[in-house]
Amino acid sequence: MKKIILLIVVSLLISLLNQSNAQERKKLAQTGMKFLSVSLDPRASALSDAMTTVQNNSASMLYNPSAMAEMDRVVDYSFGTTRWIADINYIYGTAALSLFDGQYGVLGLSLVAVDYGEFNGTIVANNDDGYIDVGTYKPTAIALGVGYAKALSQKFSVGGNVRFVRQSMGTAVVTLDANGKAVTKEHKAEVLSFDFGMLYHTGFKSLDFGMSIRNFSKEIKYIDESFQLPLTFKIGLSMNLIDLTEIDRGMHSLLLAVDAAHPRDYPEQVSIGMEYTFLNTFSIRGGYTFPTDEQEFSAGVGFKQELSDVNFSIDYSYTPFGIFDNVHRVSINIGY
Repeated sequence: MKKIILLIVVSLLISLLNQSNAQERKKLAQTGMKFLSVSLDPRASALSDAMTTVQNNSASMLYNPSAMAEMDRVVDYSFGTTRWIADINYIYGTAALSLFDGQYGVLGLSLVAVDYGEFNGTIVANNDDGYIDVGTYKPTAIALGVGYAKALSQKFSVGGNVRFVRQSMGTAVVTLDANGKAVTKEHKAEVLSFDFGMLYHTGFKSLDFGMSIRNFSKEIKYIDESFQLPLTFKIGLSMNLIDLTEIDRGMHSLLLAVDAAHPRDYPEQVSIGMEYTFLNTFSIRGGYTFPTDEQEFSAGVGFKQELSDVNFSIDYSYTPFGIFDNVHRVSINIGY
């Protein structure tokens, strides 16, 4: 049985890589609401988002909701912020509740909000400049979700999210009426999206296999143009390599995670992440994704501690983005 599972996993990985190499047309600019594709959790981003089988707290809802079923706490909270390129700022929060010690699954809530800053607004005018200033407008984006995960057996877990997604270009002046009074309009789009995931413990040491589908929704129409959300299918493997040695697992952990992604709007990618943890307290992480134009490697650190039955952790990650700004992420996780 184990050999069959491994054969299936390897076949899927090879299939995705072959699709990437054989692709004849470029998948560019086919989706909207791209803020849903930005990785927000520092641990995940430090591992280059190879998280399909890794995360086991409330932040799992942002990657593979089924992994939330592995949560060993009654209540879990995560809060974080991301300084994205072009002075765009993200904040997120997740919360999860294990229902009756997980017998009835794990229920979660998630919130992602984006601040794009303020922009100067103008409209066409019959003057020397060809336009007039009409103040500023402030684009925003938000995704509010409810998630659920359940361990169907000791080896197999499933989960899903339903999210309300909204992006607004803000309320802006579109023209002036006959009396010179500003006529405003809010440009926005909103839709329900769905995420699905599964996690399987193969039974060979700590080797895990998982799959996820994120941002599944109907087509959205914005004014005269239609687009879809950044639908992404992922499969992944992870394992603590210390299991293959005689080293004490209580002292050391060396996690290796590999994900293959099949996105709707750009070529397939492979992400590899590694995390070394000492005494289950200090972690050093690194990851690499290929092929990419600007983002390639990521790095990060983490610290976690248990105080009076309360688990506390803080994580940081750094991602260089080539010609763009470097990206910094920070998060705090609390569980009890």
